[in-house]
Amino acid sequence: MKNIFLFSAFLFLSFQAAAQQQYRVVTIGFYNLENLFDTINDPKINDDEFTPAGAKGYNSEVFNDKLDRLTEVISEIAVEHTPEGLAILGVAEVENRSVLEALVAHSKIKSRNYQIIHHDSPDLRGVDVGMLYNPKYFKLKSSEPLNVKLNGEEGKGFFTRDVLFVEGYFMGEPLFVFVNHWPSRRGGEEASAPARFAAANVVKHKVDSLKAVNPDYKIIIMGDMNDEPVSPSITKVLGAKGNLKELQRGDIYNPWVDFYKKGIGSSAFQDSWGLFDQVMLTTGFMKDYSKGYYFHKAVIFKRDYMLQKTGRYKGYPKRTFDGNRYIGGYSDHFPTYLIFVKPIE
Repeated sequence: MKNIFLFSAFLFLSFQAAAQQQYRVVTIGFYNLENLFDTINDPKINDDEFTPAGAKGYNSEVFNDKLDRLTEVISEIAVEHTPEGLAILGVAEVENRSVLEALVAHSKIKSRNYQIIHHDSPDLRGVDVGMLYNPKYFKLKSSEPLNVKLNGEEGKGFFTRDVLFVEGYFMGEPLFVFVNHWPSRRGGEEASAPARFAAANVVKHKVDSLKAVNPDYKIIIMGDMNDEPVSPSITKVLGAKGNLKELQRGDIYNPWVDFYKKGIGSSAFQDSWGLFDQVMLTTGFMKDYSKGYYFHKAVIFKRDYMLQKTGRYKGYPKRTFDGNRYIGGYSDHFPTYLIFVKPIE
């Protein structure tokens, strides 16, 4: 255990407390990579538009430029808190493992030696979730896809994007991570809500089984939920709470509620900001319960270069395409992350 604290990247922040306590800092985040496809036409999925012959002219030049831009963002997230950036990064909208392999091999983040966790999901568009982790901080024990079944026409069920469930050790402590990309609001928020309830119930069932073993387990639930922090799928089904004073042992805390109520978001639609990109945590990460690293702060990573400066999306996150025209953006979502600290004895 002593060796854990010898990594050169584990610098500390000095917070302005009376005793000038010093802390070691680690960060965990999520980023929707907005349609990170390869350029190869896969007959098993609906990826035609993201090929050289497709409407978007998605060729190697576009793919490589997108990788360059995404890794520019990833390389900068949280480095003002810890020089190696994110210890764990959940991602959404990736076509397959190969695009993640190309991402982590890029020169801008290659030195971090990010390892990949990915399972192909049954999504018709072929987009999956995944998790990248720095092995200095996290040791993988196991991972599995949790299937999310939805009701189809004439009572026929079908599967949407899986939830990625990961178990391992974060700085020597057991950690459980859920990476999500819940069904969209296509057809309207209310009409599509049952699909997100189904995804939320899959997560809730697994979380409850973990808490039955140990209510103080450290659990992270992250992803593009396609719902706000105050939506019923989050507050009613998942049972996440945004008020620290209301938390009881084993509860899920959602630090993004106050952001949302202040109109601060991670993506924009029809001139309104939304906060679908959330990273939630259980009380095992709260100072009163944690014997190790505990939650300090939630952050939306936004830089001026990531904003669209002109056109119909002015002020929005700068996306990859405007319709079918490549505009050299990053993603239509901003990354979000949490800061965890541990006092230096």
